[in-house]
Amino acid sequence: MNIVFAPGRTDLPRLVGRIVGEGPLPEGTPALVAQGAAAARFAGKVGQTFEAFVDGPAGLARLAFAGAGDLAAGAAPADRRAALERATGALVAKYLTSGEEALAIDFADSGLSANEAAAVLLAARLRAWQYLVYRTRLKDEQKPSLKTIVAISAPEGTEAVWAVESAVAEGVEFTRELVTEPANVIYPESFVARCQERLAGTGVEIVVLDEKQMAELGMGALLGVAQGSVKTPRLLAMRWKGKAGTKPTAFVGKGVCFDTGGISIKPAAGMEDMKWDMGGAATVAGTMLTLARRNAAADVIGVCGLVENMPDGNAQRPGDVVKSMNGQTIEVINTDAEGRLVLCDALTWVQKEYQPATIVDLATLTGAIIISLGHEHAGMFANDDLLASQLDAAGKAVGDMLWRMPIGPAYDKLIDSSIADMKNVGPRGGGSITAAQFLARFIDKGVAWAHLDIAGTVWIDKAGATHDKGATGFGVRLLDRYVRDVLEG
Repeated sequence: MNIVFAPGRTDLPRLVGRIVGEGPLPEGTPALVAQGAAAARFAGKVGQTFEAFVDGPAGLARLAFAGAGDLAAGAAPADRRAALERATGALVAKYLTSGEEALAIDFADSGLSANEAAAVLLAARLRAWQYLVYRTRLKDEQKPSLKTIVAISAPEGTEAVWAVESAVAEGVEFTRELVTEPANVIYPESFVARCQERLAGTGVEIVVLDEKQMAELGMGALLGVAQGSVKTPRLLAMRWKGKAGTKPTAFVGKGVCFDTGGISIKPAAGMEDMKWDMGGAATVAGTMLTLARRNAAADVIGVCGLVENMPDGNAQRPGDVVKSMNGQTIEVINTDAEGRLVLCDALTWVQKEYQPATIVDLATLTGAIIISLGHEHAGMFANDDLLASQLDAAGKAVGDMLWRMPIGPAYDKLIDSSIADMKNVGPRGGGSITAAQFLARFIDKGVAWAHLDIAGTVWIDKAGATHDKGATGFGVRLLDRYVRDVLEG
């Protein structure tokens, strides 16, 4: 989606939209349009839309309104932003395949700030994103026609804010692309190649470890997951060094490019969804692209542990014992609890290699978190209250919602093994918690750490305010906001 700015209401596209609050339509609205809106019971409530046809300078024109609810000055910024996103999303979704190629959003007399106007543009671009590379037989009326959003009379400073927000959009779109691609296209080697291609020229430093190098480092947990696949594993590290003199922050992502469950094989129904089990790694890659594109003043390392979990004759078996990079041994009770095995070695490596002060890992780790939180929140586990509060605030600011879950010694003992240092699963109860407890055993003393279980939020079967059904790009905006507020603040 192309975003362009126009200073005033000249040479408008045939379709003009306005985001409005509850109450009367803006001054200057033609009387018949206002009457039509009243007759249609359009009241400016969040997500409502209304359309009228009017005489324009070049003939018939469409005038559209989208409701953002109560936009009173006293509303919390996050609530105002969420309402604006819902209004914009409804507007864009309505006209995405309408045959119109351009939508002008008229900000004149809107009362919005530059940040809010940029939020509207970001929502428009994100809601319009679709990945249709493999759709070869779409009818014309099914194809997206809307290609341009024209910002009319945007508040002063909006273009400067948009220069930053457009970098966020690019990162979210890259994450969605990686998550949406099928597993025969995105696997460990091609994931790395796609990142190298997209990050070329950005200043991001890239390090890639192959299977032999990981074996020499003793990454037995990660390699145990990968040994059943003909697709060889990779460890990908991306560093954006936009600030010197401080300890880096590490974002670590689970990158299981396809997860059959291994020998503990998953049911066939729904297994096709497991192409997005690399959603954590995709979020890290998209975040690194965003930070580079907006020239963030922060030192951040993104690490992705990339494998496939397949059930061939060389696959890891239930009951096997593997040795992790930090020397701890793990009894593999269930080969479908593989993500924590990948992450534990990635976490150890980044700590040994870069000594980060803070680590945030992201993973589509457990189905249990979906049972707990559904698709509205990601689960957050943390060993540091300040980090947890910072991430929670960042999530609320952008709509990537988190809910803090407990960890502690009472849960830790549930993963003790009788023949190894630990086992990779606990009992059925508290499954997402014991998974987090497993990861906590690989965090060095003094390192602030948070684990985000995003299994319920990276892929959703219904459209939202800023995404169509499918890949959401969850986490990119969250991590970027965290960097802005904490590392750059």
